[in-house]
This record gives sequence, structure tokens and C-alpha cells, in this order.
Amino acid sequence: MSRMRQIRKLFIAVLIGGGLVAILFARTGYLLVRPGSAEDLSKFVTVQNGDVDDNGTFYLVTVTQQHASPVLMLYAVLAPNVDLQQRRQVIPPGMDPEEYQQLMQRWMEESQNLARVIALRRQGFEVPIESDGVEVVEVGDDSPAKGILQAGDIIRGVDGEPVFLAEELIRMVQLRPIGNPVTLRIIRDSQDETVIVDTTSHTEQPDKAAIRVLIHTLNWQPRLPKEIEIETGEITGPSAGLMFVLEILNQLDPTDIAGGRKIAGTGTINLQEEVGSIGGVRQKVAAAEKAGAEFFFVPLDNFADAQPAARRITLVPVGTLDEALQFLQNL
Repeated sequence: MSRMRQIRKLFIAVLIGGGLVAILFARTGYLLVRPGSAEDLSKFVTVQNGDVDDNGTFYLVTVTQQHASPVLMLYAVLAPNVDLQQRRQVIPPGMDPEEYQQLMQRWMEESQNLARVIALRRQGFEVPIESDGVEVVEVGDDSPAKGILQAGDIIRGVDGEPVFLAEELIRMVQLRPIGNPVTLRIIRDSQDETVIVDTTSHTEQPDKAAIRVLIHTLNWQPRLPKEIEIETGEITGPSAGLMFVLEILNQLDPTDIAGGRKIAGTGTINLQEEVGSIGGVRQKVAAAEKAGAEFFFVPLDNFADAQPAARRITLVPVGTLDEALQFLQNL
């Protein structure tokens, strides 16, 4: 009888252990999104003959993502400034994490190149741009372009206008009402073709038009008159564009455009110097506040979402680079 009790206890222990493992480590199809870090951009950006003797600081801000187990899902519900996102809304179905990370790295490189071009042009330099077009990386299962576009297609034009950068394509699509078709000139198997794709709503910005395909600029490089190095390590994605521009301008300018203040922020930027919305804004505000930043540049479209996370830090909503620079001048 004692042997049966021992077996029963062992069986119960195994069940409990298996349950704990499931609670702690089971995959749920969700990602936990929480505040990351705020990094001094002067440590990442080096402008040839640039002025680095400034008291002010511009910060790049990150978020942290990890797979959410059941216990982490409970943590996300209870913790402030921690969110849950469905994995398929972040990483497209059929794309493994390594491929997604590579795509985020290419977007980071594109963001850096855009920042170099914008800042140098602001200083009066001529900066020609060369690229092979916009490559389709993946067509989403819910994309109206499914069966029309395919991975490897190179987009060279939108509605008769040439397109060289991924951000240009996104902007041109978003200019139209949701549901309106867009005409794309593509290169497929070395052949020039024209296709028509209906637009739909953006998955993260439902009020904007999209065709729900993953894209990146193919082989683009600005011809820079001045060397600008940007090294961000494992930080990826396009959302630091605005802050890269401000840091480069700060090093190109003999004055301290940050005015001795600690200024964080986020937002993509395009060649028209428009600041675009990003994900994880509450987490980024919380990270900046923890680092002691006084002000936070936030894209206009993210302002309402950012407000609950701001306790001591001052949010500065901006839609363009000009608005950010005007705020700095007023400081």
C-alpha cells in the first residue's frame, strides 16, 4: 500500500510540476510589450568634425518585447504601461522571428539613411539618393494585394510617379481614402508590369490606407558630403528617425540645440520631414521618464495614447521636424 501512495504522490508531483511549467513557459500567441531603455544618442551618432561639447542630451527610447506565458499575461493586466499584443499583429504569419529581426534591421538602416539626408539638406548640403526601388518582402494573408503582388517584386512607381524609398510608397498610399485603388509599376523577373491594388485600412492605424505588404528599400545609399556614423547595436526598427535627425543637427550646429535639457522622443520621419506614428508609445514615455528626461517629442497621432504614461515628463506633440525645432528654439 505504501508503494501505491508513493506512486500516487509522484504522479501528483509530476502533474503539479507540469502545470507550473505550462504557467511559466507556455506559448500563448501573445507578446508582452514593456518599457525598455533611454539611450544617449551622442554615444551612437558621430558626425565628421561635429560639435559634441554640449550640455543637452537627446535620447533614443526603446521597448522590450517577449513571448507572454500565462503568468506574464496576468502581469500585463496588472502592471501599468505593460501591454499585450497578438504575435501575428507584430510578426506576420509565416515569418520566423529571425526573418522579422532582419527586416527590422533593414528598417533601422533606412531610418538612419533618411536622418542623414534630412539633417545634411537642412544644413544646405546637396545629398543625391540612389536606390533600386522598393522590394516586396511579404504579402500578408489579409492583404488586398494577395495574388497580385508577390515577394521579390520591385515597386518602381505609384500612380505614374516614380518611387525610390519605402517611406515614399507608404506616404503616397496613405494620401488616398481607404478603399481607393492604387496603380503600381513593378519589376518582376526582369519584366516591367503594371498592377492595380485596392487599398484597405492599416492594421495599426485604422484611419489610414494601406495595402498590407511588408516592404523595404532595395540597395539605397545617399551620397554623403560628410561622414556620419550611426551604431545602434541590437536596437532595430524605424521609430528613432526624428531623434536621429535632431542629434545629427545638434552635432552639425556649433550651438547646443537641446538648450542644456534632457529631451527624449520617438517617431518615424520621411523626406518631407513629416513625423509618423509608432508603436509602444506608452512604454517609451515611461522609459524616458525613468531615465530623467524632461521633455518627450511624440507624434501627433500617438499623443492621446501617450498621455496616461506621462507623470512628470512633458509631452510635446509634433507633426513635422519644423515643429520640433521651433519648440527647441523656444526653450
